[in-house]
Amino acid sequence: MGVSIRDVAARAGVSVGTVSNVLNRPGSVPDATLERVRAAIGELGYVRNDAARQLRAGRSTTVGLVVLDARNPFFTDVARGADDAAAEHGLSVLIGNSDERAERELRLLSHFEEQRAHGLLISPIGDDVTRLRELRERGIPVVLVDRAVPGSGFSSVAVDDIHGGELAARHLLERGRRRIAYVGGPAQLRQVADRAEGARRAVAGVADASLEVLPVASLTVADGREAGERLAVLATADRPDAVFAANDLIALGVLQALVQAGIAVPDDVALIGYDDIDFAAAAAVPLSSIRQPSRTMGATALSLLVEEAADPSLASRDVVFEPELVVRASTAG
Repeated sequence: MGVSIRDVAARAGVSVGTVSNVLNRPGSVPDATLERVRAAIGELGYVRNDAARQLRAGRSTTVGLVVLDARNPFFTDVARGADDAAAEHGLSVLIGNSDERAERELRLLSHFEEQRAHGLLISPIGDDVTRLRELRERGIPVVLVDRAVPGSGFSSVAVDDIHGGELAARHLLERGRRRIAYVGGPAQLRQVADRAEGARRAVAGVADASLEVLPVASLTVADGREAGERLAVLATADRPDAVFAANDLIALGVLQALVQAGIAVPDDVALIGYDDIDFAAAAAVPLSSIRQPSRTMGATALSLLVEEAADPSLASRDVVFEPELVVRASTAG
């Protein structure tokens, strides 16, 4: 059986209230008493039941972060930024992976509600925010990360993905490429759709250019490799001369397939990704990419959440960062 606060009080010869003050308001306790209680805590090996304390307070010090794919280094960096900011407020971040599946996302939301999370950061799969509104009505603030849902009333932190798609496609066009394939999916992810829309806008301004959308099931290296294999078996005349991948993981998979098939990058096919994860620069052919300020996005989202937790009457705010083109060898030829 564990050591209780009453055991500590008995060992130190003080009241339970004094031990509580030592744990929560040590500045209110005389030094001699403070030392005696802390000595008793050390001798007995007492560990406070923080979960019970948080339940009594009605809210924990944990912030839930629900991401689309925890394997994606972009979301790892978002989590790092959020956790760094959370530490400044005495909070911690717990990551949940929806795996781009709606039913799993709903399970995670229920879990964080049951845990009385301090708040929730989420990169939602779709535009239906009914469940998120329920959480907010029950006192759990919510901030959207990596996308916004216009008219939802939720604060958000995102990058202008339409502009990012334009930057990527325009860069390929400026390199003289005219047959561009956009590899991305699933289509219901707003980020995927917005990046495709940006690419379409860039291509529409060039008379002899075309954009073909090559859908994939998810934003992973494996799906990118499969898409690259489909491109590699095409005749040279039918093969696109450039690929814009919806994220860097897909781009890395495409790169693997093309190189293994003997197709030169960028001479035969130029390739650009999105996110600028650390692996992009370290690839066999260093990967051009559209950079997102991932850590800053996580930290900003956490700050918005803390402000809304302190004052639920605050109006929602949308913070939009501008993406940045990073040029490397995969498009430099």
